[in-house]
Amino acid sequence: MSAFLGPLDPTGRVPPSQQTRVAAFLMSAHGALARRLAIALPGQLQAGWQTELNAQLYREAEIVSLLQRATSWIPDFALPYLVWSWEMAWLPQPAAAIPDPTQALAVDIAALGHAVHAAIRPAALLPTGASDQDAFTVALRRIEFESGRLIQAQILLLKGSDLLPFRDAVNSTVETRHLQVRKLWTEMLEGIGVRRTPADPA
Repeated sequence: MSAFLGPLDPTGRVPPSQQTRVAAFLMSAHGALARRLAIALPGQLQAGWQTELNAQLYREAEIVSLLQRATSWIPDFALPYLVWSWEMAWLPQPAAAIPDPTQALAVDIAALGHAVHAAIRPAALLPTGASDQDAFTVALRRIEFESGRLIQAQILLLKGSDLLPFRDAVNSTVETRHLQVRKLWTEMLEGIGVRRTPADPA
């Protein structure tokens, strides 16, 4: 086991097998967020946090498109089962104790987004020597940069004054999603020979 992707090839590229597995996971997570945002956002935006989530919808789609094109894909026979298990994990889990179904689902989307953008640090997996000219390397760095911006949309919703009466339910939902995302991310990495320690940023 290593703490980083690799070993790199002579040109500084991550092995295609690792690219394939990492990209598939990230595309599943960010694709799920894009689909859920597309369904949940109203046709007419009323609140400030809705404008932030609308912008996030297009950023999530952009991340999926970037990974699709920047990854050196190879056949991975474990992916059908893995992708199915990841997709099941991203299904809606309305926040408990919030009586408004729409609000409960919005909290879950924001919690999942917060977990995906905060708990996953893909660029931290790149070892010294990863090529700055490689599309996959640049894509991972770009995704991490975007995550730092996108997380503000979830915070705006989750810390909103209209959710103050449900603070415990919101915190519980965020914690549950963080644990779930970290577990799946860690398991995926271990499946390709990468083990992150508790002190690692990813």
